[in-house]
Amino acid sequence: MLTTLAVSNYRSLRDLVVPLGRLNLVTGANGSGKTSLYRALRLLAETAQGAVIPSLAREGGLPSTLWAGPERISAAMRRGEQPVEGVRRRASVNLRLGFAAEDFGYCIDLGLPEPRGPTAFMLDPVIKRECVWSGPLVRPASLLLERRGPVLRLRDDAGEWRVIDSHVASFDSMMSVYADPRGAPELFELRERLRGWRFFDHFRSDSEAPARRTQIGTHTPVLGADGADLAAALQTIREIGDVEALDAAVDDAFPGSRLSIEVEAGRFEILIQQPGLLRPLRSGELSDGTLRYLLWIAALLSPRPPSLLVLNEPETSLHPDLLPALGRLIGQAAQRSQLIVVSHAGRLIHALEQTGECHTLALEKTLGETRVEGLEEFERPAWRWPAR
Repeated sequence: MLTTLAVSNYRSLRDLVVPLGRLNLVTGANGSGKTSLYRALRLLAETAQGAVIPSLAREGGLPSTLWAGPERISAAMRRGEQPVEGVRRRASVNLRLGFAAEDFGYCIDLGLPEPRGPTAFMLDPVIKRECVWSGPLVRPASLLLERRGPVLRLRDDAGEWRVIDSHVASFDSMMSVYADPRGAPELFELRERLRGWRFFDHFRSDSEAPARRTQIGTHTPVLGADGADLAAALQTIREIGDVEALDAAVDDAFPGSRLSIEVEAGRFEILIQQPGLLRPLRSGELSDGTLRYLLWIAALLSPRPPSLLVLNEPETSLHPDLLPALGRLIGQAAQRSQLIVVSHAGRLIHALEQTGECHTLALEKTLGETRVEGLEEFERPAWRWPAR
């Protein structure tokens, strides 16, 4: 389980270090930085896929994604006694992402490319530093692997550092060039863990949504990001997952309704029998809210739960009366996975906080910087960024 998330100089997240629990609720007003936090988590996951540099380039590169305010915000600036103004920069330009878990920690430090001649890839940031360490806090003695520029080093069983590559490309994470299950089992485990993180963001439920179409079905323990395999995912839960939880989730949201999957020539389609109707409704006839709720059921009751599941505004297109049931479904999923839920829906927030295990991070923006409301400096988790 992740215990700490740290982000530095990414959009409004100038210096954010937050504690995490089993079920985490990220809330706040529009523009407070919720989406930036969600994107920062996706960037961390994309590091394990070798996609962090392309993702940042698509956002406009470092010039568009870096914190746009001063390097430091003084107490006088916060009190309004001094205007916000730039000061002489002390640190090099950087965008840093990291986390600590119960066993390992990881961070990546991205910066501007060195001016070595003309290039067409001016939007590409470069990876300056990467570290993997044991325990919650990076220290010289706890480092297991480190990368400085093109040089990648590994600490061997005798505690001695060994250079394993001195020509790592500036756009390649060490996870993509050296994740040897024998030579570096910690890095391999970390990469596979990050690759298993799941993100669900704004399922489509319009008339042309993929989830409304009949699809060739195969065993689907993990719902696809676009929801096209919804019927197969629900049938997989019915056959090898928690079928009682599935039926209970449907009844909790739509009392008296029954879900079934029709299979014809290998093609799967959803049917829902509702009280008072003489025939079941097919997926193409379902309301947007009903279809979207079924998508959340499939995502949250996966027979193959991930270590981390991140939901971005799951309340979208749902009637407020469905949000308490969604909150109970999320609370149930948190028994098997660590969850981070980004939401500003009052009824869903109330339902999640009623679970008793919800860790709320209420974001606010002061002088353009995202901060956690009520989180004092001494309450922040211990965190240290490795020097370049």
